[in-house]
Amino acid sequence: MYILTLKKGEERRADKHPWIYANTVQNITGKDAQGSVAKVVTSTGRLVGYGFINHASKIIVRILTRDETSIDRELFLARVLKAKSQREALGYGDNYRAVFSESDDLPGLVVDKYRDHLSVQILTLGMDIRRDMIVDVLKEAFSPACIYERSDVASRQKEGLPERKGVLYGTLDRDLTITENGLTLAIDLENGQKTGYFLDQKETRAAVSRYAAGRTMLDLFCNQGGFALNAAKGGAREITAVDVSETALCQVEKNAALNGITTIRTEKADVFMYLREKKAQNARYDLIVLDPPAFTKSADTVKEGYRGYLTTNAAALSLLAEGGVLFTCSCSRFMTIPLFLKMIEEASAIAKVKVKLLEVRTQAPDHAALVGMDDALYLKTVVLMKA
Repeated sequence: MYILTLKKGEERRADKHPWIYANTVQNITGKDAQGSVAKVVTSTGRLVGYGFINHASKIIVRILTRDETSIDRELFLARVLKAKSQREALGYGDNYRAVFSESDDLPGLVVDKYRDHLSVQILTLGMDIRRDMIVDVLKEAFSPACIYERSDVASRQKEGLPERKGVLYGTLDRDLTITENGLTLAIDLENGQKTGYFLDQKETRAAVSRYAAGRTMLDLFCNQGGFALNAAKGGAREITAVDVSETALCQVEKNAALNGITTIRTEKADVFMYLREKKAQNARYDLIVLDPPAFTKSADTVKEGYRGYLTTNAAALSLLAEGGVLFTCSCSRFMTIPLFLKMIEEASAIAKVKVKLLEVRTQAPDHAALVGMDDALYLKTVVLMKA
């Protein structure tokens, strides 16, 4: 077994955070395979915990236990069942995030439940080595019809792992549907975003319906149309869903048809150009949803990302009618809530629009972040009204 001794003074952070960075380690003794269980101790020899080691990653160990508990199948099963029970206690059933990595003490493992299908992301070497065991545990915990792997994410490269996806168990239903907020949604586990669909916005999509009655709506970066569909359900009279992806727009139209919705019009366009065109036309909307991809994915690009959010938000605010409502989102953990609010203040000044803050929302409760681990508090949505 590898034994990692931390540098003096690093124990305070290591005792609270499950990531052990390579540059906080004083020395390493012992020997074992990469991805095996390693022991981490303080400079005085006190136990910090045990976790999977990977010398290829800047996060050299991800802590799984803080005591002598064995890291084995029984531990994985107990934690998966605990995560499942917690979601069910919150009222989730048809679709939810079943395992959220560090938040469920299973760092590097993400599992989303779509009816009787599970979509799995395996993000670290330690978890990747144990893929068969993970599948076995998920079969016991959920009795799924299919387990589909969506480990086609660039972050695996940091662990020295190739991207991969495919069926791990059972048979994929390519006509899979789920029920969300009373709507029927077709889900493409094979090619949909992330694990198939953005489950983390489900409560915010429901909130949009409360503001929608009688309004004209613009859904920007609409993806599969979750916000647009919920707005239609809430009584929006006219909805334009905009995305650059033809595939995404086809899914919007498919989902609208499944629910008998006829008020949604899709438009294939670059959102940035679309905003400029609509501003030039002096267009106005009563309800706008702005849910872009992350403009900053590292600490090094925060300034650049901030400018991206600033430009798009100023443009969106300029399109709001009097009393109009803007839902503006960021899915970057580097765009903190205080920084996001600062950006909104600056954007409203650029747009020469006076706005009131109605709500500040984060990711759905099945994506709960550990207190003290800001890395997992990534999603934020601010709801504004033009004063």
